[in-house]
Amino acid sequence: MNEHYNEKDIQILEGLEAVKKRPGMYIGTTSSKGLHHLIWEIIDNAIDEAMAGYCDDIEIIINKDNSLTVKDDGRGIPTGIHEKTGISTVETVYTILHAGGKFGGGGYKVSGGLHGVGASVVNALSSWLEVYVYHNSKVHYMKFENGGDPVTPLSIIDECDSNRTGTTVTFKPNPDIFKETTIFDYDIIKNKVRELAFLNKGLRILLLDDREIEKKKEEFLYNGGLVEYVKYLNRNNQSIHDVIINTEGEKDGVFIEVALQYNNSYNNTLLSFVNNINTHDGGTHEEGVRNTLTRAINNYAKNSKLLKDNDDTFTGDDVREGLVMVISCKHPDPQFEGQTKGRLGNIEVRKIASDVFGQEIERFFLENPDVAKKIVEKSMLASRARIAAKKARELSRTKGGLDLTNQWGKLADCSSKDPFERELFIVEGDSAMGSAKLGRNPKTQAILPIKGKIINVEKSRLDKILSNEEIRSLITAFGTSIGDEFDIAKLRYNKIILMTDADVDGAHIRTLLLTFLYRFFKPLIENGHVYAAQPPLFKITHGKTVKYVLNDQEKDDYLETLPEDIRKKTNINRQKGLGEMDAIDLRVTTMDINQRILLKINIDDAILADEMFTILMGEEVEPRRKFIEENALNVKNLDI
Repeated sequence: MNEHYNEKDIQILEGLEAVKKRPGMYIGTTSSKGLHHLIWEIIDNAIDEAMAGYCDDIEIIINKDNSLTVKDDGRGIPTGIHEKTGISTVETVYTILHAGGKFGGGGYKVSGGLHGVGASVVNALSSWLEVYVYHNSKVHYMKFENGGDPVTPLSIIDECDSNRTGTTVTFKPNPDIFKETTIFDYDIIKNKVRELAFLNKGLRILLLDDREIEKKKEEFLYNGGLVEYVKYLNRNNQSIHDVIINTEGEKDGVFIEVALQYNNSYNNTLLSFVNNINTHDGGTHEEGVRNTLTRAINNYAKNSKLLKDNDDTFTGDDVREGLVMVISCKHPDPQFEGQTKGRLGNIEVRKIASDVFGQEIERFFLENPDVAKKIVEKSMLASRARIAAKKARELSRTKGGLDLTNQWGKLADCSSKDPFERELFIVEGDSAMGSAKLGRNPKTQAILPIKGKIINVEKSRLDKILSNEEIRSLITAFGTSIGDEFDIAKLRYNKIILMTDADVDGAHIRTLLLTFLYRFFKPLIENGHVYAAQPPLFKITHGKTVKYVLNDQEKDDYLETLPEDIRKKTNINRQKGLGEMDAIDLRVTTMDINQRILLKINIDDAILADEMFTILMGEEVEPRRKFIEENALNVKNLDI
């Protein structure tokens, strides 16, 4: 330890050195997520031009060398000398943090990139970056290398058509920083680009992957904007009314647009955005719209006598059952809570959103009574189910917290009182329970068996779900309660581990459990508490050597490493299920914290996750059939 701490130990990182030294502070992580964040920073600059009304076309190209190009036909970065830095504005934008046109200087009325660090951060984390700027009939060019060092000064290299304007940026991520991967994922980019196209009606975004032998090329253009977004989100459900409700308006410089439609499912999808930023934690714009929707449906139901005077009013949960809604707010000075910009904090927006949306939705209900009646009837059924669910919930709530589970004789709890080291294994059946109990560490590992395939929560209302014995045992074991009473601080186990057989039935049970957790315990997944165990499918023995492998591919790969004379003497046993595994085998392969491999369940894209559960577990057969047809060939280890 250095006991001498003085002024010499204080370092000042000049220019972009801070970004290169601590990239996580600027892009969150240097994993695949951080890699793709570089793209969003550059695209955001083009999108800001589109929101300002100066950009109609954006092209994104994944090049053969895995560099990435973003072209736009906006105004182009100013090319003159910046009065404060004394260098060209292009060099200023790409080498100086917090330099941009989004700080109230008149360049942009609304913007998603609020801190002016995007372009310079991308430059700092790239092996090289080059930029072309088109305006005044000239092509301007500049290149940077080694994380932001200018290697060519900004210069005019050609002439162009007088009508051509815009900026083209190409960058190559630095492999010394992105050590996990520097390979861009086409599907991740495609999903983000589609979202941006929905949010900016009339903007054409072309995505091209130039790496493949058969090049991928897709165009995204939605003149209907949010209406087409709701239609897309609802495509795997059966809507209860054909027309998609669309309202928009502006007040005090804040623009609010809402599109919504109801379907016959029991879940809801509500997405909100501020200046194209996904506010996944909501905020004042979302609160204003949600509260107003509840009030408007209650008022219509009472005024039209669909609700009697002695009937309970609908809650927010009642009116959101089966709702698909997208909210877009454009604000000149948004104040976000948290570094992730996940929640809008501007107090005034709550009333603005309420006023703008309230006037339009009430008028729509009056002009479309048939649609309004269907929505009220949907809310009425949800309300009755909520009351029944409350009674069912009270049945699963006991004074001791786990009395109900202990009464059934199911949960084999662990002795530790420290929630951080406690683990809950959810297994199928009594036989698997027996092996798991013998193979566990009784101090830290609890075992809870379930009877086969639990209820499909995607096709059931909460009252039916809570009347299911297996569901109640899960809720009680977690300790967090459910719905409005959910409290993650009361979670009894740091890890909830789904341990099912390594076959199709096991995969189905795991999917049912994940659907339940995603719909009713999403914070457990978001906070990294949910895992899937990986029990082996094969046990390979030759001599005194034992090798466990997860699937056919691993089995074949391992056998290829063995000499021919040993392969003839090899014994391959297919594991028929957890219940038939020796306890010591189960402990060594799946439960021992020093040897096992767990899969952490993440939600990188909530929209995609929501869509996947709807397709796989929902009422509509056709989307599921189509999904299986399109993806069957990608399944290498299908066990039938």
